[in-house]
Amino acid sequence: MSQTEARDTANALVLAGARASGDALALAHGVESKALIDILGEPMLSRVLRALSQSERLNSAPYVSGLSPELLTQASGGISAREAVSVSGGPAASLLGAVEAGLQLPLLITTCDHALLTPDMVNHFVGEALRNGADLSIGLAAKETIQASYPTTKRTYIPFADSPMSGCNLFFVANPNALKVIEFWKKAEQDRKKPLRIARRFGLITALRLLVGRPSVHKAFRLISNRLGARIGVVVMPFAEAAIDVDSQADLDLVKRIIANGAQK
Repeated sequence: MSQTEARDTANALVLAGARASGDALALAHGVESKALIDILGEPMLSRVLRALSQSERLNSAPYVSGLSPELLTQASGGISAREAVSVSGGPAASLLGAVEAGLQLPLLITTCDHALLTPDMVNHFVGEALRNGADLSIGLAAKETIQASYPTTKRTYIPFADSPMSGCNLFFVANPNALKVIEFWKKAEQDRKKPLRIARRFGLITALRLLVGRPSVHKAFRLISNRLGARIGVVVMPFAEAAIDVDSQADLDLVKRIIANGAQK
């Protein structure tokens, strides 16, 4: 691989750990991890690994954190994957643990329940993240994009001024400066059910601008970037399916219908 090609590619990490309380959907399906839930004859994780491995933007086989070697073998469906160091404490802690253990940046991060992920989505997201030059890039999809294809799906939307946005479980850590944001995320995860406490972590002025001013998506992340000392970029994904992960039985049923109908290969 040439130096130019290396600059245009990244490693990939799939987060597959569960909260300490366990995962209700995995329990309902009688499996040890959500990564093992069957989707039309294959484990959910294997679909994510296939999309990543078929992307031209990755350096090598994806890494997976949160699974034992035995579970990773079962959930990978025969697709090449490497075990990353697993750290308890949530997604941010898992990411930081993997980087501290030597996983090289730049790094694409996604989750094992991103069952509709495709190589085109990966190529688009990584390409835009590299182009925008941000320390950390986050994938979001606009409400109108999602509802144009799936008007009845229920997603969680962030009410930005220009358009409500839903997360896509896609993150790109370009350089070590982005780890400032991940450290903040790690602390904020402890307060995920206490929005006022999270707001205080941003500082009063920034919190008021975000909570009361309701800025546009790009302005909001500029405010957050200034507060955290790292540039956060937004990649608005043109794929409705990028925002559909498997958090519930309704999500799983929708994902199966999309795949069965041929809308997702």
